Amino acid sequence: MAGQKHNLDDEAMETPPASPFMSMFEGFRDELDENQARRERIIKASRDITALSKKIIFSLQRVRNLHSPISPPIAKEISTRYDSIKELFTSVAPDLQGIDFWRYQRQISGGCQEYVEAISFQHYLETQRLITHEEAQALIPGGVELTVNDYVLGLFDLTGELMRFAITSIATNGTLPLGAMSGEYSEGRDILMDLRAIRTSFESLDTSAGPHVDKKIEVMRQSVEKVEHAVYGMIVRGRERPKGWIPDLSEGQERGREAVESY
Repeated sequence: MAGQKHNLDDEAMETPPASPFMSMFEGFRDELDENQARRERIIKASRDITALSKKIIFSLQRVRNLHSPISPPIAKEISTRYDSIKELFTSVAPDLQGIDFWRYQRQISGGCQEYVEAISFQHYLETQRLITHEEAQALIPGGVELTVNDYVLGLFDLTGELMRFAITSIATNGTLPLGAMSGEYSEGRDILMDLRAIRTSFESLDTSAGPHVDKKIEVMRQSVEKVEHAVYGMIVRGRERPKGWIPDLSEGQERGREAVESY
C-alpha cells in the first residue's frame, strides 16, 4: 500500500490563524508610543520655556528703576524671548487639551512656574504690584491652563529675584529701590515693605500640599531676611559716617603704586 506523499512547501506556506487579540494589542502599542512621543515633546518644550524665562529674568536684573517702564534696549532683548516662549506654548497646546492636560501637567509644570516668575518680575518692576492669576493666564497662549499651584509657586520664586534686585541696588546705589510717590503717603513704598507684605500673605497659606511648599516658604523667608540685614547694615554704616563723608582713595592709590613699583 503506497503511502501518502506530503508537500512540505505547501505546509510551510500556510500561516496560522490570526489571534483575535492581536489587533487589540497593536492598538495598545500605538497608543503607548503616541503617549510617550507626546510626553517627550512636552518635556522638551517645558525645558526650553524654563531656559528662556531664566534669560528674561537675567536681563530684567539689569533694570535699576522701580515702578517705571523697562528701558528700550532691555525691552527689545526680552521681547524676542517672549515670542519664542509663546511659540513653544502654542506648539504643545494641542497635546494639553481636555483630560490630557492633567495627564501631562507634571511635565509642563516647571516651565509654567518659571514663566510666571519672569512675567511677575517684569510686572512688579513696571507697576510695583503682583500680577494676578487672571493676568498671568492671559499671557499664556494656545489655551494652556495655568493652575493655581503653578501660579503660587512661581510667586514664591519671585521673592528670590526681588531679593537680588534689592541687594544689587543697595550695593551699587547705596539705597533701597523705592516706588513712585503716592498721594496717600508722604513717600512711596520700598521693596522691603513689599517683601514683608508678601511674606505675611504666604505665611497665612495652608502648606499641607507637600514638602516642596514648606521648602519654598523657608527660602522665601530667607530672601526677606537677607534684604532686612542689608538695610540694617546700610543704616548703621550711614549713621557712623559723618554727613558729606566720601572715601579717601589717595592712600590706597599710593599703596598700590608702591606695590607695583616694588614688584
